[in-house]
Amino acid sequence: MKIYLYNLGCVRNIVDGEAMQGLLEKTGHTFVEDARDAGAIIVNTCSFIEPAAEESVDAILEMARLKSEGSCGRLIVTGCMPERYRENLAEALPEVDAFLGTGAYDRVAHALSGEMEKGACLLPDPADIPLHTRGTPRARSPHPVAYVKIMEGCNRRCTYCIIPQLRGGLRSRLPEDIGREIRDMAGQGFSEIVIIGQDTTSYGDDLDGRPELTDILAMAAKSAPDTWIRFLYGHPDRIDNRLLETVRDHPNICPYFDIPVQHVSQTVLKRMGRGGHDRRFLEDLFSRIRSTVPDAALRTTVMTGFPGETDADFDELAEFVKTVRFDHLGAFVYSDADDLASHRLAGHVPAEVAKDRMERLMTLQAEISLENNEARVGQTVPVLLEENQHDGTLIGRTMFQAPEVDGITVVYASSRPGPNTAEETSPADIGDFIGKRIHVTITQATEYDLEGVPA
Repeated sequence: MKIYLYNLGCVRNIVDGEAMQGLLEKTGHTFVEDARDAGAIIVNTCSFIEPAAEESVDAILEMARLKSEGSCGRLIVTGCMPERYRENLAEALPEVDAFLGTGAYDRVAHALSGEMEKGACLLPDPADIPLHTRGTPRARSPHPVAYVKIMEGCNRRCTYCIIPQLRGGLRSRLPEDIGREIRDMAGQGFSEIVIIGQDTTSYGDDLDGRPELTDILAMAAKSAPDTWIRFLYGHPDRIDNRLLETVRDHPNICPYFDIPVQHVSQTVLKRMGRGGHDRRFLEDLFSRIRSTVPDAALRTTVMTGFPGETDADFDELAEFVKTVRFDHLGAFVYSDADDLASHRLAGHVPAEVAKDRMERLMTLQAEISLENNEARVGQTVPVLLEENQHDGTLIGRTMFQAPEVDGITVVYASSRPGPNTAEETSPADIGDFIGKRIHVTITQATEYDLEGVPA
């Protein structure tokens, strides 16, 4: 069967989509790039916040329209939306043939077979599904970046977060299995390996011997010395000196720290279920990161409009952003739902107030990001080339730009690469270096992107 896979949401969800594709390819199915050519369509959904759920519904309805107009015989919806909304989703979307929760992605072949009753839901406990392993079939990404999910689920109970309900409690993979997968991916030619999980800094809390993220990073750096290693989704309470020193001491570990803080007001943090620290702790943490890893890039996410957030709380958050001057920051409005513990808190903030606060933060961050990027003009940095625009420009990223979430570096192939490349190369064939790294001199900067020429 020809299948079209529509992946939505975070990279953790994308890894699940790659696993579904790998399982189906192993049984003889093929995948197409145009849904109109498919005999079956799979929409792998996200529902972490309301905008993500709305995007998922829009995608389902669009795929249902294409199904009604074309040769598609099956429409399957997988992932977080079926897990969160369960049978209610089936009632709302009669166009869908089957729904698979987060614990049922390995049943996708059964759903495609047509044996399930129309609109049926498979919703096994996510904690019962086997963890991804080195041997889990996965579709190979055409991009030079690969993701390694080292854990599943989360034991934290942030009051605004639905993830533990959708993914279950923390379950960590064994270090040896992770190490083998990383070596495999490096051997397959991936130029960057990104280590992911719900909270990567909690990795190993459930394993004998309590291995840590630091151990995984050091192992990855040594076993794949020519590959960039990056980790995402750290918790501020778990960033210790050993982790910082490991990043500092291994040149192929990206000095990039993605640490969502959500807020800094002690009152708001306590209501969020994140009351183990305050603004001073966070400012000291980011100062310590920069002093230990001088070229560190800092990324965070913050939330506006959480129940009970006052003008004073927001002002404290804005002052914190001004003080730390993050390289990358994402702000989003609190998304309420009746299945969240935060829904029952008093003091809900009007939507227009929350949105105004978010926009003010993003305006502030745009100014900071522009100044940070302008300071890089004139520097020469390694850039991983990812896309050839065929107009004399290429798209790439530096170590301080994570895939999908940050800006890009546009490279104008108007001069010859320097001696760091394998051989002298002309602008006409620099596109041959897709998936490789060259040194680039930064010539211009915008709020989020950089521009440069080969050094």
